[in-house]
Amino acid sequence: MSELIRDYDRFAKEAQAICKNRVYTDYLRRYAYGVDASCYSYLPKVVVKAEDEQEVRRLVRLCQQCGTPFTFRAAGSSLSGQCSSEDVLIVCNDGFKRMEVLDDGKALRCDCGVIGSDANDLLKPYNRKIGPDPATITTALVGGILNNNSSGMCCGTAQNSYQTIRSIRVVLLDGSILDTSDQKSIDQFLKEKPQMVKDILALREEILADEELTHMIHHKYKIKNTTGYGLNSLVDFDNIVDIINHLFIGSEGTLGFVSEIVYNTVEDVPHKGCGLLFFSNLNDASEAVVKLAGMGRDKVIAAEMMDYQSLRAVQQLESVPDFVRDVPEGTSCILFQTESYTKSTVDDNLAFIQKELKDIPTAIPSLYSQDPKEYDSWWAIRKGILPIVAGQRKKGTTVITEDVCFQIEDFTKGIEMLTELFHKYDFVDGGVIFGHALSGNVHFNITPDFSDPKDTKNFGDLVHEMSERVSGFGGSLKAEHGTGRMVAPFIEMEWGKKAYEINRRIKAIFDPIRILNPDVIITDDPDVYKKNLKAQCIIDDAFTICMECGFCEKHCPSRNLTLTPRQRIALLREQKRLEQEGNFALAAELKKGYEYYGVDTCAACSMCKGLCPLSIDTAQIALSMRKIAPPGPNIAKTIYDNFATTLDMCRAGVSLEGIAGAIVTKKAIAKITEGLHGATGITPYLPKTTPKANTYKLVSKIKPGNFDKVVYFSTCANRAFRPNQGYNDNRSLQQVFESLCGKAQIDVIYPPHIENLCCGLSFENYENIDKRALKDLHDALMSASENGKYPIVIDHSACFSHAFKHIEDLEINDISEYLYKYVVPRLDIHKVDERVLVHKQCKIKSAGKSEYIEKLARLCADEVFNIKSFACDGFAGQKGFFTPELNKCATKDLSVEVAEYGATMGVSSSSTCEIGLGENAGIPFVGIAFLLDRCSSRKR
Repeated sequence: MSELIRDYDRFAKEAQAICKNRVYTDYLRRYAYGVDASCYSYLPKVVVKAEDEQEVRRLVRLCQQCGTPFTFRAAGSSLSGQCSSEDVLIVCNDGFKRMEVLDDGKALRCDCGVIGSDANDLLKPYNRKIGPDPATITTALVGGILNNNSSGMCCGTAQNSYQTIRSIRVVLLDGSILDTSDQKSIDQFLKEKPQMVKDILALREEILADEELTHMIHHKYKIKNTTGYGLNSLVDFDNIVDIINHLFIGSEGTLGFVSEIVYNTVEDVPHKGCGLLFFSNLNDASEAVVKLAGMGRDKVIAAEMMDYQSLRAVQQLESVPDFVRDVPEGTSCILFQTESYTKSTVDDNLAFIQKELKDIPTAIPSLYSQDPKEYDSWWAIRKGILPIVAGQRKKGTTVITEDVCFQIEDFTKGIEMLTELFHKYDFVDGGVIFGHALSGNVHFNITPDFSDPKDTKNFGDLVHEMSERVSGFGGSLKAEHGTGRMVAPFIEMEWGKKAYEINRRIKAIFDPIRILNPDVIITDDPDVYKKNLKAQCIIDDAFTICMECGFCEKHCPSRNLTLTPRQRIALLREQKRLEQEGNFALAAELKKGYEYYGVDTCAACSMCKGLCPLSIDTAQIALSMRKIAPPGPNIAKTIYDNFATTLDMCRAGVSLEGIAGAIVTKKAIAKITEGLHGATGITPYLPKTTPKANTYKLVSKIKPGNFDKVVYFSTCANRAFRPNQGYNDNRSLQQVFESLCGKAQIDVIYPPHIENLCCGLSFENYENIDKRALKDLHDALMSASENGKYPIVIDHSACFSHAFKHIEDLEINDISEYLYKYVVPRLDIHKVDERVLVHKQCKIKSAGKSEYIEKLARLCADEVFNIKSFACDGFAGQKGFFTPELNKCATKDLSVEVAEYGATMGVSSSSTCEIGLGENAGIPFVGIAFLLDRCSSRKR
């Protein structure tokens, strides 16, 4: 390999012309984007975020001109170091999201940046799905799934990417494109790349001429195998297009950039049945696996094995059945699934399996079920293993999940061997064995402390000996996690010299200068698998348990602006590490940058918590840091002491904007304030949808003859402002709510001195004032409700969530929940001709109350759609004015979604969010009460 120039400065400078403001050379962002789910820690010299294929082509050419090795990264959920880089890291995620259903659902064309579960969501109406089903499918991108040949619990080798690929679109090293779905592209490739075609076909002929090598390739791919390149593509196909299609599967970005994939989809079979079997030891469980595997996929499509340490680890999960908590020591478990197009076949399969396994002794009675609710709780056991083991590990240790595969006849011996290695290298504590046993595929977790030389050595020795012994069984060192750096030095050990040389020649055909993802799959460094290992610094207990899997990132509103939750935690670790090493200057640089990247632009929506396998609420980092040294605590106290005056000032400010709006257009005001905000960072941005002042006087509405009452706490935002501009109903929310209650014959009671009340959310950075506000609110609500006699409604979902969390002795309802439960049954509703887009505010989702606003919308209109382009709009109260870029980034695809649905209006239960939603959607967003009032009347 010739020595590369490696001019990173030139690359960074010229890349700016290709990807303006998306080229990062500062330490903070280089480190943040270098973090992935593997056990490796590499710091890229330059990070670039590419947003389309054309940018990738230009960057690839530039890398060659500058001699800078480069790596493509998708979601960063890979486990074996295949997307780690110490050179140029090209992130290809957010700009690659297009999908197109083909052939009535029988195929799906999708960009490489599509999340696997999003692809399946699009295919649901067709009762189809993509074949691969990795455990990371809710975060992994299809580009990563294909490039790693990831499979999963049910797909085995029958429905993985290799078996279901139809075509790919790939950017080759010279920047040219091959689209194997386009005959013109194929013809051009054949014309322009005759030597590449000749070399690939020559490899095929060479393999076929060697009967022993051909037989070995066929034999080794009868089980899962992702070690090295897909040599089976050279013996299974004779057409160059088919060979290239399949050669790129599992190539881990080392041969080119796959920008688009067309998958042949598989049917989502309707009837399923499962069995949960408990055996006295791992050997008996292994024997059961061998029997299940011999029954064929028409009887069993999945069988997951869990050892006793796995079962012990998940016993604390709420979703785990109680009987799991009492299994005898040493018990091992098998969870299998059968499926069919008819229920009767599933009945027959379960009966057959039960009969075939009856001679293997069980520890406790086995369970069989076709009830999704029941067997889903069993699958929760299997899915909970990795996160729970991660959460229970010792502080400072790193989670490593590896997978190997055995021929099914060697499965039992293979399990015994892994258990022996756990004991030999002192990884019994924290080590668990589980996996997709039906395929002979075993996962194991270990949790070494890479700051401890002994653990580091034991890890390296375990991987080396495991590679020797698995290879001795004729098994696969990698079954579905990809080769990466972890087993790159051991490909020859598994495959032998001749096959390994084929691997090296494949690399040379596509990347002769070894510039693409160096040291992944093909490496000249025998020790690369044990270099640059993550040493986890201990930080706050709530975040130390993070295993950097990246599941949290999907719903984060700042993920395309600054940092994701995973990156925020990783940077805290890195700052701590730098301080411990005495590098205080760089640690201070990170700390300073973190103020904006980690704190100011965190919406604190906690959407990450719902996705995190360990339920880590990364929002607490920003919230705690905002409390460390809040500016002007005396000012905050003064504001609360004079709260009514404060709201009057807010109304006056909006009124002044309204006066200005009579002279200057709202659009111009938005533009001017956006410029001022950008220049000063202090001046608030005023969206063109900024609401007008609310001057409506709040007086309880009591009518003789009404027996039902509600205490209505209208929040400070809704007391100060009317609905955002753009909607043709100028009433305040209080007027609308009173109108609805009037129709339902419900009295409305406002708490005493409401003008001075706040839920405390506005003062969450000032703990004492927050507590004081909550106490004052509690006392007022207790008084107004006559000690809890009447229900209470709060008209802003964020404020409801804050009060609901802290006030437990009163019935507090979000406005949507109250309207649906108490008001709707007393109304006649006539649907309106609107196509309604529903915004479910993030805090209401966290509180588990988000279904009510959708139910209300569906009562009011036939065409109702939930927003899918984001989970949190990032307006986050005042942040929409002082950090407007967060809201704009989070909602950048909202207008596209509006156009796709043909939406005519949007509804929400957060008046502040409605401001940003209305501006970025191009349609008015109003409180759900406005829509309900518009189409309802008193029940006759």
